[in-house]
Amino acid sequence: MKQPIEIAKQIIYETCPNRKLQTENIRLFSEIIQRKKYQKGDHILSEGEICNELLYIEQGLLRQHYVKHDKDMTEHLAYESGVVICIESYFHRTPTQLFIEALEPSIVWEIPRDVMEELADTNREFSYLYRRFIENSLILSQVKADILRFESAKDKYLKLIQLYPEIVKRAPLMYIASYLQMTLETLSRVRSAIL
Repeated sequence: MKQPIEIAKQIIYETCPNRKLQTENIRLFSEIIQRKKYQKGDHILSEGEICNELLYIEQGLLRQHYVKHDKDMTEHLAYESGVVICIESYFHRTPTQLFIEALEPSIVWEIPRDVMEELADTNREFSYLYRRFIENSLILSQVKADILRFESAKDKYLKLIQLYPEIVKRAPLMYIASYLQMTLETLSRVRSAIL
């Protein structure tokens, strides 16, 4: 089991690879993150709850999803080193319409919003770290939106293989199809044509 200080260093390095934080700030960050363990199928966040944490995945696979017209729709899939957040709920402090579910046994580190915001208000290094979390999340959302808007079904799947190969290896096909906004039948045809 990794210690909080090891994970803190890992999170900081992956979020801000070109910038070092002072040892004291790394220690402080390690004291605010909280380790949570989930079993496959556990809901980490449910519709109607407020997202008060950024979630960093040490181990496992998570799915963000919602229900629309009685249909389960996958919004996001993330695995090791990914950060998951329900953006609207997080910033507006309102109940989310999303669920976050563990698709595998998972270890997640919670980074509490209120503490991060407090530290970011008074500490330039925390301000930078916090901004990078949000920037990375927004960039990821934009990349996904561009793929869904501009790519054919085949190119969507090829792009997913290129950018996130672990999703293709580990996530159930029905969730991959939903994530790519295609039917399971279309995904099967695309996979057959590629393989």
